[in-house]
Amino acid sequence: MQDWTTGYVRRHPVASVNTVGDQFVLAVRTVQYLFIDLFTGRFQWREFIRQGAFMTGTAVLPTVLVALPIGVTLSIQFALLAGQVGATSLAGAASGLAVIRQAASLTAAVLMAAAVGSAITADLGSRTMREEIDAMEVMGVSAIRRLVVPRFAAAIMVGVALTGVVCFVGFFASYLFNVYFQNGAPGSFVATFASFATTGDMIVALIKAVIFGAIVAVVSCQKGLSTKGGPTGVANSVNAAVVESILVLMVVNVAISQLYIMLFPRVGL
Repeated sequence: MQDWTTGYVRRHPVASVNTVGDQFVLAVRTVQYLFIDLFTGRFQWREFIRQGAFMTGTAVLPTVLVALPIGVTLSIQFALLAGQVGATSLAGAASGLAVIRQAASLTAAVLMAAAVGSAITADLGSRTMREEIDAMEVMGVSAIRRLVVPRFAAAIMVGVALTGVVCFVGFFASYLFNVYFQNGAPGSFVATFASFATTGDMIVALIKAVIFGAIVAVVSCQKGLSTKGGPTGVANSVNAAVVESILVLMVVNVAISQLYIMLFPRVGL
């Protein structure tokens, strides 16, 4: 019983603390090297462009396909709720604000974690298994500067771009469904949305996109660089990276949303 307890503590609580510490250290070093390389001209622009193109090609289509049903679903639910309380004219404001404030950045981040994060972890995990990372360190090449920093910057850029795509696609889908399938008034939909939406909502969505992209990149890179156990270890790292990224994204999204509401409460139109 004592051996099982000791092994459980070592496998779960201690391993979790070590993982969080490794990810924190990796995040600090990545941000540090990012600014240093940008100002000294050592930034890996070619790798950044290559990774950005790969991430965009991997995540854009799934994101659009997910944003369409999300916009339609929000339109249906808010239209039903608005009809029950006799405020059908507010359906546009409700669904549009829900897309911008919550759905856009979170949807883009989850698709980033699933499509892009898994690819990053698999790539770095395979390099670790082939001892390429160790070879780079022996030759004096920093794996963080050469591999992590370009992926970190590309993930942030693609996350922001995908958030904008989800905002447009989700709002457009909600608008079309409300007007053509729920007999809503186009002018009322746009007018109520313009009355309630503010520039701050879009700014918060973009700030979330930057933070979410950084989280996905750091978690995925750390899992890839710490891969052990051969091909099975790579698969386990990919699974762990996706699950942890989504869990952390959900928690951080709640924290940012609540903090924004507390600091900037709505007092009216």
